[in-house]
Amino acid sequence: MFPVPDDADPRPTHPPDPAPPVATEADRGGRLLASPWLLTLAFVVVHARLVHEAITWQNTIFGDVTLYEWWARHGQSVGEWPVLDYEWVYPAGALVPVVLPAVFTDSVVGYQILWTAMIVALDAVATIVLVRATPRGALGAWWWLVFLLALGPIFLGRLDGVVAPLILVALVLALRHPRVATAIATAGAWIKIAPGAVVVAIAATRRDLRDLLRAVVVPGAIVSVVVVGLALAGGAGTRALSVFGQQSARTLQAESVAGTWFSMSRWWDPSVTIEYNDEIFTYEFTGDSARAVADALDWLLVLAVLAIAAVTWWSARRRPTQRYELTLLSAAALLVALIVFNKVGSPQFIAWIGPPVAVALAAVPAGRPLRWWWPPALGMVLVAYGTYLVYPVAYGPFLNGESWMIVVEALRNLALVALMIGAVARIVRVGLLAPERPVAEPAP
Repeated sequence: MFPVPDDADPRPTHPPDPAPPVATEADRGGRLLASPWLLTLAFVVVHARLVHEAITWQNTIFGDVTLYEWWARHGQSVGEWPVLDYEWVYPAGALVPVVLPAVFTDSVVGYQILWTAMIVALDAVATIVLVRATPRGALGAWWWLVFLLALGPIFLGRLDGVVAPLILVALVLALRHPRVATAIATAGAWIKIAPGAVVVAIAATRRDLRDLLRAVVVPGAIVSVVVVGLALAGGAGTRALSVFGQQSARTLQAESVAGTWFSMSRWWDPSVTIEYNDEIFTYEFTGDSARAVADALDWLLVLAVLAIAAVTWWSARRRPTQRYELTLLSAAALLVALIVFNKVGSPQFIAWIGPPVAVALAAVPAGRPLRWWWPPALGMVLVAYGTYLVYPVAYGPFLNGESWMIVVEALRNLALVALMIGAVARIVRVGLLAPERPVAEPAP
């Protein structure tokens, strides 16, 4: 040991350098999963798989796309357009994605290719926004890809493949840019109604009337005025809003949640039958009972949306610091309610419910636990896979009343109800916590 001079301070003038942290397997695994190259590869592989399945199932997946192509081509050749010249089952804004592929191709196959490319491109943009604008974006993106893989190719063959990425982007932006989020969600709602749930969720969590007007009413009104104004300029007249009455004549669709009892009753009641509605291309239950349930759902759906919005508003007043979490919970509850209380039970609707969970997993700051979101994340993947088994894998056996498929459909529908109740229960639980004093927040 070297001697220390009398006038020397034996204490070191600088603290010793800390030992370099030892990377654990979990750290290395987390960095690997966060790699943009690996995530890009996964995105390509998953969507290539979905495209391959869509091609394999052919008209089972692309049947509606063929109908979209006919509407667009009929408008180009004859000059008669949906909404502008005759009533349509979709809102006026759906004309944009329906017509766009027809502008660049003159064949059905070409239209299907461009349609699929459009859906994949929209999903790519949504995934990039999710990854770059949230603390745990890679985690949310991985879950989103697993969800889509479980749901299967139906995502590519319907307008829901257009609106689901819009829902995802709107929910990501709702934290810091609620006006932009409202505008995107409103535009999506003019393509298909479901993104309107995001607008309701954002509105229910506003601080006050001024915030509501600035963040929701004004941007939503601007988008709506543009869409309706263009439709009126094209000669739509009252048809610009005719979509809101188009579903009233429908009865209970075979796959709907409310149709579960009728589906199961086929085991013992041969009078319960399913018939094809060749006007709207769906299979529906026949009979007065099914009609009565369908009519009741028209009102129950509205009441469910109002009830969830009211509970969210109450909870947000008490816990203003958890406003964004409540926005995601409310959007999830509302989107699932739009399925549970809907007399239409189309399999593509399930694409709506993935974005709230993907954004929730991505938006939780690093270091905070994710444990509350894992059960619904797993539940929604199982619901997506159950939907895939029903359509397209075994839709024929389901319609024919084969027991195993009736059970699969019933379990899937039960899981949807459980997910909705769980989301509402969580909203209530947040509201039951000790109330907070309102805090000043920067203007969005």
